[in-house]
Amino acid sequence: MSLNNHIFRLLRPNTIAVIGAAREPTKIGHQVLRNILEAGFPRDKVFPVNPKAQEILGLRCYPSVKDVPEEIDLVIVTVPAKIVPQVLRDCAEKRVKAVAIITSGFKEVGNVEAELELVKIAKEGGFRILGPNIVGLCDTVKGVNASFCQGLPLPGDVAFITQSGALAIALVGWTKLKSIGLSDLVSIGNKADIDETDLIEFFGTDDSTKVIIAYLEGIDDGRKFIEVARKVSFKKPIIVLKAGKAERTVSAIKSHTGSLAGSDIAYDAAFKQTGVLRARTFLDLFDWAIALSKLPIPEGDNVVIITNGGGAGVVATDFSEECGLKLMDIPPDLAEKFRKCMPPFGSVLNPIDLTGMAN
Repeated sequence: MSLNNHIFRLLRPNTIAVIGAAREPTKIGHQVLRNILEAGFPRDKVFPVNPKAQEILGLRCYPSVKDVPEEIDLVIVTVPAKIVPQVLRDCAEKRVKAVAIITSGFKEVGNVEAELELVKIAKEGGFRILGPNIVGLCDTVKGVNASFCQGLPLPGDVAFITQSGALAIALVGWTKLKSIGLSDLVSIGNKADIDETDLIEFFGTDDSTKVIIAYLEGIDDGRKFIEVARKVSFKKPIIVLKAGKAERTVSAIKSHTGSLAGSDIAYDAAFKQTGVLRARTFLDLFDWAIALSKLPIPEGDNVVIITNGGGAGVVATDFSEECGLKLMDIPPDLAEKFRKCMPPFGSVLNPIDLTGMAN
């Protein structure tokens, strides 16, 4: 099975097992199971796994994923870190398609060998891993909230990849307040296996996604990222908020997700080479995403600036020059059309000044 097919089963599953499902409402295993059900996923396709429980939220529990009577596309793991390797061995025996590991306690706390063991088990078992150290994933296309985010985001056509789980939780509520729709929200955490580049490649071919945005703390395989991002950005905009410019920030990142932040100058160069837009703030990240989701990718590099005041036109022209955009010379036929909707003292030069009296 190709990586894209594995990611499709991860984000758009037909069946879900929650290993570590719990009866106590305060536990993550309970919250994730409840969120899956409240998002409207079919109850008969959700399978809690807990050897100490008979039933949770009205669903029959199974001692092991191996005991579930159906094929499983997606497994959500919420058990303690020391139990995760055995859980993955059970997943391999069950021949599951994808596993999202919410559990923390691996590379981000220096436990690198334990994380490498998870990848080895998954590779030998023929499935792929999202995480560990994540809040889960949300997909509005199929209505999957396999996370401990409170509710699904609004449906939309922007895919959001984030290395920070806390930001994922906060931004679900914020995007709702701002009426911003998402196709998917994917927390990648330590990205032991599936990483941002794999997801960018998937969303590049996904009909439900028009724009790809990401919050990243580090990119481990720069060569792979450049190759994929260059290819995808020709078809869909990619916008990245890359953290880790300050020296103190780099230390915080290492303890957060175990990532190496790398040279900020190198990231700038890589983004420019590949056509990736680098946002400096979350407002920019989402403002640009909204704009680009509504606009087609330009076929050429000619730009026309239309304003109702000279000052605004001058500022817009400066920004255009800084961004390397070319202001076209207005042809006579187009200039004549503009003259019909402006007073005689308006300007049909580019930037076009319709003036405050424009009709």
